[in-house]
Amino acid sequence: MAIGSTIHTFTVQLSDVDRGVYDELPLRVARHPSETAPYMLTRVLAYCLEYEEGIGFSEGVAATDEPAVMVRDLTGALVAWVEVGAPDAARLHAGSMKAERVAVYTHRDPEKVAAPWAGKRIHRADEVLLHSFEPGFVEKLADAIERRNTATLTRTEGRVYLELNGVSGESDIHTRAAG
Repeated sequence: MAIGSTIHTFTVQLSDVDRGVYDELPLRVARHPSETAPYMLTRVLAYCLEYEEGIGFSEGVAATDEPAVMVRDLTGALVAWVEVGAPDAARLHAGSMKAERVAVYTHRDPEKVAAPWAGKRIHRADEVLLHSFEPGFVEKLADAIERRNTATLTRTEGRVYLELNGVSGESDIHTRAAG
C-alpha cells in the first residue's frame, strides 16, 4: 500500500510591507512522501510572498500540468504561475504561455537552478522571475516544521523575516530574470 500525503497546518501572520499586504493565513499543506521539508517550506513561502485574492496550492508533486502555487481571477483565468524548486525550461515556457505572470521560488543555489535554462525556449523569459534565499535559511527553518505550525512572516525592503514555531531566521530575497 502506498503511503499518503501528510497534512500540515500553518497559521501565518503575514506582514508584507513591500506590497501592503497584511493578513492571517490559515493554510493546510499536503506533503507528499517524496517531498522534502525545505521544498514544502519553500512552497509555503512562495504562497505567502505571492499572496493575493484567488491564490491556491495545486495538488503538489502529483500535479504534473500545474505549478506548485497558482493565482486565478474571478473568471477562473490563470493570472500567476508560481513554480517551486528547480523546474525545467519547458515548464516555465508552458506556464508563461498560460499565465500573465510566472515566478520561481527556490531554496537551492539560483545559479544552478537557472543554468539548465540557458539557450532554451522560455516564452517571455525576461519577465520570468527567479526568487531565492540566502544559503541555509530555508533548511534551518524547515527543521522546525511540525504537523501544526504557527508562523510570523514579514517582508520589508526586499528582506524576509520568519519565525516558525519559535525558531527565527532572516534572509534577503534575491531576484533575477530567467532570461
